[in-house]
Amino acid sequence: MRQREVVIGLAACLGWSALAIQLYLVLLARWQEQASLIGGLINFFSFFTVLTNTLVAVVLTQAAFGRPSAAQRWFLSAPVSSAIAASIVLVALAYSLLLRHLWQPQGWQWLADELLHDVMPLVFVGYWWCCVEKGSLRLKHLLAWLLYPLGYFALALMRGQSIGVYPYPFIDVARLGYAQVLLNALAILLGFIVISLLLLGLDRWQGGRLAKARTQP
Repeated sequence: MRQREVVIGLAACLGWSALAIQLYLVLLARWQEQASLIGGLINFFSFFTVLTNTLVAVVLTQAAFGRPSAAQRWFLSAPVSSAIAASIVLVALAYSLLLRHLWQPQGWQWLADELLHDVMPLVFVGYWWCCVEKGSLRLKHLLAWLLYPLGYFALALMRGQSIGVYPYPFIDVARLGYAQVLLNALAILLGFIVISLLLLGLDRWQGGRLAKARTQP
């Protein structure tokens, strides 16, 4: 058990390091442009990638270092950890399919980019598979999981409408119009549902396998 906590703790540190690098780069760019650092901080947390990686880092931190509490039990519960797993897989797939070809980051930006979009999704899926209790998830949990991407989309559109800046090109209403943005959002939401159904299926399969193993003499 101690060895597992060490591995999870290292994963948590990696997640926070990725976020810290990205935040430093954002604030450095704002400083060089003589723009508001508070505005840079707000922009930093306007990205689904950053929010989801923050949740990933929190769960890993609670698993490795957290003291028993209501917050720890909530973050480490199978429904919550699985919702975050579905979200971070969505981050990885959406970035690879929709965004990776749009730019070529270099140096520290490349490192942050790889950690946030490739490494941490793989790390957290591994954590979910090895450490999260299996067999308790039900289809009803998917309805609750949908609140996170739907809520993010609604807030991103409202913020974009007020300041004229959207965090992702595929939800840029000013350029694409509401009809195309809604179609894009529905396609991404469908992807999230497919990912979630896959996790639910794996949870049921693994839970049944472990239950069968426990009953065998």
